[in-house]
Amino acid sequence: MKALYLPSFLLLVCAAPAFPDVAVNTPTNGAKVASLFLLYATASPCSAQQISAMGYSFDNSTGTFIVYGSTINTEVSTPLLGTHVLHVKSWGNLGASCVTDVTLEVVVPPTASIPSTAAVTKSIQTLTTWQAISDIATGSGTSTGTMSLVSLRSLSGAAREFVTNYTNSAGERYWVLFGSDSRPRHFLYDGWVYLATPSSGIANLEFDLNQVIWNGDTVIYGFQCDGYTNTWDYTTNAGSPLKYDDQWLHSTAYCNPRRWITDVWHHVQIAYTRDSQGYVTYQSVWLDGVEQDINETVPSAFALNWGPALLTNFQVDGLGGYGSATAYLDDLTVYRW
Repeated sequence: MKALYLPSFLLLVCAAPAFPDVAVNTPTNGAKVASLFLLYATASPCSAQQISAMGYSFDNSTGTFIVYGSTINTEVSTPLLGTHVLHVKSWGNLGASCVTDVTLEVVVPPTASIPSTAAVTKSIQTLTTWQAISDIATGSGTSTGTMSLVSLRSLSGAAREFVTNYTNSAGERYWVLFGSDSRPRHFLYDGWVYLATPSSGIANLEFDLNQVIWNGDTVIYGFQCDGYTNTWDYTTNAGSPLKYDDQWLHSTAYCNPRRWITDVWHHVQIAYTRDSQGYVTYQSVWLDGVEQDINETVPSAFALNWGPALLTNFQVDGLGGYGSATAYLDDLTVYRW
């Protein structure tokens, strides 16, 4: 984005109100961010003046990026690694100024840790073998799902569209087998998700990976954005591989799919590892370039009697008595080593 400098009418400085009227939705104060992250902020009237422009700058920089209007929704390129202060600003139509400061820690993105020897499967959303099934574990309701590859709204030219219809908060699971590889213990799930307006019918969004390992057990790397508890959740086997008890556990990391901005692409990256017995360590999740640490290790091996497999699920759970939701998935890539 080109750096702009303030027009003369914006250079008038008024005392900032005690409670600045600039709401920074993402990233939040103290967040860890990659060198490129999504900034979304809105402004209400500043000193009773209607908002004419918003902008942002870093640290003591004199250059300010400007947008005209009361919303900023853009990708931001950060300075060097380390701690920085992001100043998000608004200006009223008569020159009043308001600002919210957000302290950020710029860290190395997850892709930087991928070794050159890692195996990678790209464009998984374009595979022709995707299937859909109602997830009976979501309750007594019903769900149906349809899929298609579309170029409209896509990033790559071929996004997969998922249209889910449901009753009584049921969920539809979309899945595809994309390989078989029992050796890797390190994974990065990397994809882009677009939620069409309205998204009020989405309770949870689930991003899973299943791997059959050396002894025939299936390791389930289950991960979801839980709109009931406002957390990122992960799965565990609370029993044993033979007498398994699949459960969701809640992390302390925030997530609610109904709070995701609709009609824009969101970058989802999930990093996890396993040991030889199927204990999984969920390391971190990145949403739009903002990192949240999970750092939880749980048993997650299941004796399902599958053949060799690498499989991924994308699941949409409904919310309420009935409804529908449309989501898109693009540039879905799984790195493994």
